[in-house]
Amino acid sequence: MAVDGTDENNLEKGIYTKHAARLRKNGRQRRSLSRLSMSQRFRVWASHFHRLFVTFIGADWIFLMLLGFIMAVISFVMDIFVVLFTDTHRWIYHLADSHVLLQYLVWVIYSMFLMCFAAGFVNIVSVQAAGSGIPETKTCLRDVMLPEYLTLRTLVSKVISLTCVLGSELPVGKEGPFVHIGAACASLLCKFMALFSNIYKNEARNKEMLTVGCAVGIGCCFAAPIGGALFGLEVTSMFFVARNYWRGFLSATFGALIFRLLPVWNREEETLMALYATKYRLDFPFDLREFPIFIAMGIVCGFGGAFFVYLYGKISLFVKRQKAANSFLMKNCFLYSALVSVLISTLTFPPGFGQFMAGQLTQRDSLISFFDHRTWSNHGIVADFDADDHLAAWKHPQANVFFILSIFVVMKFWMSAVSITLPIPCGSFVPIFVIGAAFGRLVGEGLATLLPDGFNIEGHTYHIVPGAYAVIGAAALTAGVTHTVSTAVIMMELTGHISYSLPILISVIIANMVSQSVQPSIYDTVIRVKKLPYLPLLSWGHPEKYNIFVEDFMKKEICYITLNTTYRDLIKVLRSGKLKTLPLVKSAESMLLLGSVDRAQLLSLLMWRSQQLREENAPTMSVRYKVHFQTSTEESASAHLDSTKPLKSAMKKPSEDEEEITNLYDSGLNLKKFFCSRPDIEALEFDPDKEDDTILQEVDEWEEQQLDEEVNLDICKIDPAPFQLVEHTSLHKTHTMFSLLNLDYAYVTGVGRLIGVVSLKELRKAIESTMPDGVRLRPVLSTFRDRGFRGARANTVELHKLLDHQIC
Repeated sequence: MAVDGTDENNLEKGIYTKHAARLRKNGRQRRSLSRLSMSQRFRVWASHFHRLFVTFIGADWIFLMLLGFIMAVISFVMDIFVVLFTDTHRWIYHLADSHVLLQYLVWVIYSMFLMCFAAGFVNIVSVQAAGSGIPETKTCLRDVMLPEYLTLRTLVSKVISLTCVLGSELPVGKEGPFVHIGAACASLLCKFMALFSNIYKNEARNKEMLTVGCAVGIGCCFAAPIGGALFGLEVTSMFFVARNYWRGFLSATFGALIFRLLPVWNREEETLMALYATKYRLDFPFDLREFPIFIAMGIVCGFGGAFFVYLYGKISLFVKRQKAANSFLMKNCFLYSALVSVLISTLTFPPGFGQFMAGQLTQRDSLISFFDHRTWSNHGIVADFDADDHLAAWKHPQANVFFILSIFVVMKFWMSAVSITLPIPCGSFVPIFVIGAAFGRLVGEGLATLLPDGFNIEGHTYHIVPGAYAVIGAAALTAGVTHTVSTAVIMMELTGHISYSLPILISVIIANMVSQSVQPSIYDTVIRVKKLPYLPLLSWGHPEKYNIFVEDFMKKEICYITLNTTYRDLIKVLRSGKLKTLPLVKSAESMLLLGSVDRAQLLSLLMWRSQQLREENAPTMSVRYKVHFQTSTEESASAHLDSTKPLKSAMKKPSEDEEEITNLYDSGLNLKKFFCSRPDIEALEFDPDKEDDTILQEVDEWEEQQLDEEVNLDICKIDPAPFQLVEHTSLHKTHTMFSLLNLDYAYVTGVGRLIGVVSLKELRKAIESTMPDGVRLRPVLSTFRDRGFRGARANTVELHKLLDHQIC
C-alpha cells in the first residue's frame, strides 16, 4: 500500500509540475508580449492567425464542401440557361403557328444555330472539351496526364458549349461531361488551395481529389449523392483507395443538397423532393410472377446496350476514316454538326414525323411521362389527358401507344448513337436512360393490356404499374451500356422509391452479365477508338488469361547499357529509340539486371561530358594546336545532374535538353560532331615539319579515343530496384499488377537475368488480340471472332531445365 501511495503522490506531483511549467511559460509569453510595440504585437497576432487559417483551410472537409458548392452552382446555372433556351425555342415556334413551313424553319434553324455555335466555340477555345470526357478522365487517373484536359480554358469551353448543346434539344446528356467538369474543378481548386496550404502541392493527394470531382459530377446532376459517388468510382477507377469513399460521399452529398436547395431559394420549387418523384403503391409493389418479366427485361437490355455500343463504334470508326481521308464533311466541324442537327430536328418536327414520337417533349418531360403511375392505354388507345399534361403528347388518332413507343425507341436509339459522335460536349447517359424508360413503358403497357385485371392476392386486385417497368428498363439499359451497377442506386434516388430495389438490381445485374460478355462498355470503346493510353479490362469468364504468360508477348529485343558501356555505345543506344528508361546490366554476357537509369540522366551526362572536354581544351593531344568544340550547351554538370530532383515519369513531356539533343539526332549529324567535333582548321597552328594529313589523322585518333572511353555512371541516379516480372507470370497477374501499381513498364527476368521488357503497349496488344504473332484472346468485339487461337503451351517447365538455360 505504501508503494501505491508513493506512486500516486509522484503522479500528482508530476501533474502539478507540468501545470506549473505551463503557467510559467504562458506568463513569460504574456510578459514578453507586453514589452513589444504595437506594430510588433500586430505582426505576432497576424502570424498566429495565419497559421490557424492555413490549418483550417487545409482541412479536407473544407475542400470537399467548396468543390460540392461550386459544382452545384454550375449545374444549377446551366439548367437555368437550358430551360431558357428551350422555352425560347417553344415560344418562337408557337409564334409561327399560322404557317407550317415557317414553323419548320424556326424549329430547325434555332437548333442548328445553337449546335454550330457550340461546335465552333469548342473548336476555337479548347478542342479537348469535345465528347464525354469520362474516357480522358480515366486516362488521367491512370497517371497519364493528357495535355489541356483539366485546364480552366477546357472547363469554360465545356460549360458554355454544353449549355448550348442541351438548349438545342439534341438527344445528348450532361452527366458524362459533368464528370469531366468535376475533375477539372477539383484540379483547379487544388491549384488555388495550394496558395494557402502546402498539402495541396502533393501530386498523389491531388490525384485522389480528382476521383472526388468525378463523384460530385453525377451527384449534382441527378441529386443522387450515393449513386453518383458510386458511379464516379465505377467508371473512372479500376482500383479504388478506401479512404476516398468518405470524401466522395461528403462532397457529393453537400453538392446534391445545394443543388436541390437552390431551386427552393429561387422559388422554383416548394420543398426538397426527388427529382422524378413517383406515386407508385407501397403496400404491394410487385408480385412474384413478375420476376420472369424482370429477368427477360435485363437480358434484352443487356443485348440492347451491347448493340448500342457496337453501333456507336461503327459510326465513330466511319467518322474517323472520313477525317483521315480529308473529307470536307468531316473536316468542317460546322458542316457535320449542322447536318446532323438538321436531320434530327426534321425527324422530331411535331407536325411532321415527330407526331409519332412526341417530338415536342424534351428529355426531362419524356422521363416524367414514362415514370407516370397511370396506365396510358386501354387496348392500345391512349386515354384522354389534359392538354397541358405531358401524356397528351403520346396520343395520336391513327396510331396506338405500342406503335408510338416502338417508333420512339428505334428512332432515339440511332439518333443518340450519331449525336455522341459529334465534335461537341455530349454524354450518353441521359439518352440511354430515356430509351430504356421508353422500352420499359412499352413492356408495362403491354402487360397492362394482357392482364387488365392485374393480380388477385387474397381477395385484393393489384393492377400492373407500367411506370415501374419504365424505371426498371431505364436502369437496366443504362447498366448495359456503361457496365455499372450504381445505376440501380441512381434510379432509386431519382424516383425516391425503394420498394422496387430488388427488381431493379436483378435487371441491372443481368444486363451487366449479358453486355459484358458481348461488348466492352461505351467508355472503353471510346478509349479504343481514340487510342488513349489506357489499359483495357480483361474479359471475365475465359481461362486463356491464366494460360498465357508474359514471355508470350514481351519484347525480347532490348536496348540496355552495361557497366562497361562506352560513350560511343551510349550515343548509339540513345539514338536507337525513344525509351524513357534504360536497364542497366552487369555485362552483355551475363545480362544480370542491376537497375535502371532514366534517359534524361544519360542525356545530361553526355552534355556534361562534352562541356568538360571543352573546358579541358583537349590537354592530351600531342600536337600544337587548340581544339574548339562546336557543342552549344552552356549548362553546368551540377545543373543537369541535380540529385535533389525526382526521377521523371515515363509518360511526362521530355525536357528541353532532351528535345535539343533529339533535334541534333534527327538532323543527321555525325556522332563525333555531337560529342567531340572536329576542330576548326583555320584555328590550327600548323607545325611546318608535319603534313596536313598527319595532323588530321591525329585529330581523328583523339576523337576515337574520347568516344571509346567508358561512361562514368557514378554521377547518374540509378534506380536499384526497378519493377520486375518473372517469365512465367500469367497475363491476369500482369494486368493486375500494372493496374494496381499504375506501372508503365516492367522488366522480365529469369534467375536475375534480363530477358525482356513489357510495357503498356505490349500488354494492350495482348489483351486486344492485335499482335500478329502473339496471343489470341477471346475477343469482345464481334469483328474479332473469326480469328483463331494458337495452340496451348505447356503450363510448367522443369526447374533444372530453366536453370540450365539461364546458366548457358
